[in-house]
Amino acid sequence: MKASVPMSSVRYLLKAAEAQGLDRQTVLSSLDITHDEIIQHDTFPAYRYGMLYQKIMWLMQDESFGMLSGGKVPNGTFRMMCLCIIHSRSLAHALYRCSDFYEICRGPTIKPVLIKKGRFAMVTFAPLASSSDNIEALAVPESKEQLRTTLSMWHHFICWLIGRRLSLKAAYFTSERPDDVEYYKTLFQSEVRFNQHANALVFPASYLDMPIVQTEDSLRGFLKTAPYQLLVMVENDNSLKSQVMAMLGKDFSREMPSAEEVASALNMSVSTLRRRLNEEKTSYQLIKDDCRKEAAITYMNAPQLSINDIAALMGFDEPSAFFRSFKKWTGMTPGEYRKSEEYLKFGKAMRRT
Repeated sequence: MKASVPMSSVRYLLKAAEAQGLDRQTVLSSLDITHDEIIQHDTFPAYRYGMLYQKIMWLMQDESFGMLSGGKVPNGTFRMMCLCIIHSRSLAHALYRCSDFYEICRGPTIKPVLIKKGRFAMVTFAPLASSSDNIEALAVPESKEQLRTTLSMWHHFICWLIGRRLSLKAAYFTSERPDDVEYYKTLFQSEVRFNQHANALVFPASYLDMPIVQTEDSLRGFLKTAPYQLLVMVENDNSLKSQVMAMLGKDFSREMPSAEEVASALNMSVSTLRRRLNEEKTSYQLIKDDCRKEAAITYMNAPQLSINDIAALMGFDEPSAFFRSFKKWTGMTPGEYRKSEEYLKFGKAMRRT
């Protein structure tokens, strides 16, 4: 089972890069991606999409590339923002600090804003106090991929901060209703509304009191793979398997939800969850194992990550435990894998980024 993104996301990314002067073929060739792959398939492997996104952000010198920001965000900005919020006492405190950080950093003209109303809270976006730009001018129908990417990345980032999935009540978009509404529902696992007055993530306010579980140590490994863990990581369908994959995400440094917790979040009994997954010829345990295996291989393909880095990203307290699991998943130890042809192929592509 390979997590993938819709090819429309890849085409949008390449089109946006071309519009800003990058040569498409040069970018694709540097990552061993062929033109035929882009035009002949409906989906694209998630880990390769992460490599492509990382490459384009580096070439553009813009960490907000493809997102709602109103301007270029210099490389290194995201790291500094994370360091500013990683010691926050709660999610609410971290989000308020994010907003303050955007007010003083160079590049963007739009910042995230936290609004609390009764039982629910909302993360939306607003112009900086020093900006005269109108945020509505940036939310045109042609930017629906930009809006979806923005809300998806912020959703995954918040999940990473608190070490668990942020269960949304709804995701709001100012763009027109797209053709692939089901993909939005799979991605956000919530109600999705279009033609709204703002782009926003709406969730129970109780999450705001949750502590930030990440540390400067866990941040280092996270940054080495960014934006991989923040990108879309589900199949382009609305199968139950895809919904479960969306809930698991790609942050395995946190404890995975139990089958009971997943079933409850999907408003079904555990027996129904098991039966329906069985009908799709899979199981919750198999999905978890496959997701962890894929994530481990993705991290192993990144030469900038040490084995200890990868063990921490995968949630193992001891590297030796990761060694045993990796050999169980692949039939090779991490050291043997990094001498294999598969690693030499993908490691070469990663080193070009």
